[in-house]
Amino acid sequence: MDEPALIREASRGDLDSFNRLVLEYQEMVYNQAYRLLGDPEGAADAAQDTFISAYHHLRSFRGGSFKAWLLRIATNTCYDELRRQKRRPTQPLEPVDDDEEEIESPAWLADPAASPEAQVEQHEVSQAIQSCLDGLPPEFRLVVLLVDLQGLDYTEASQAIGKPLGTVKSRLARARLRLQECLRGFWELLPSIFRPIGES
Repeated sequence: MDEPALIREASRGDLDSFNRLVLEYQEMVYNQAYRLLGDPEGAADAAQDTFISAYHHLRSFRGGSFKAWLLRIATNTCYDELRRQKRRPTQPLEPVDDDEEEIESPAWLADPAASPEAQVEQHEVSQAIQSCLDGLPPEFRLVVLLVDLQGLDYTEASQAIGKPLGTVKSRLARARLRLQECLRGFWELLPSIFRPIGES
């Protein structure tokens, strides 16, 4: 994918070029929104709003990491939604079916190739990570999502949140310590980034 060329053409109104960018980044944007909002439907709406906003503001993109620029829009969109939710009744964090019953093992968490035991572990770890992320202050949660889950480097994360590099590093270090403590019972199932140094 020639990303700079697609951005250039999309900024001139070429929808085909913009749609190719959407296809490239839609999963990343959705995952960011889901981890911030904890709600699949809300995340889908936020992802759609992110791309609409990105299209309308594409001419303001001044180079650098397009991925970081897009994640910044996604983050701002989610924060706007979280502010709206504070003014409305809260929504359950767990997914529910059409009868408003909690779904024990939602399909979007399951790996079709995984064994039932692996699916249970995956479900437990996913819920543990989400619960611990929800317990972090929003500014800590954001840097973990950007660096540890979305794979941005420190510079891209700094660009995405509009804060100095040192702020990103400091928040990430403090957030990781809190997550390690919160996830202590799941060490053996977790990605190594969340385990304390020296633990295997």
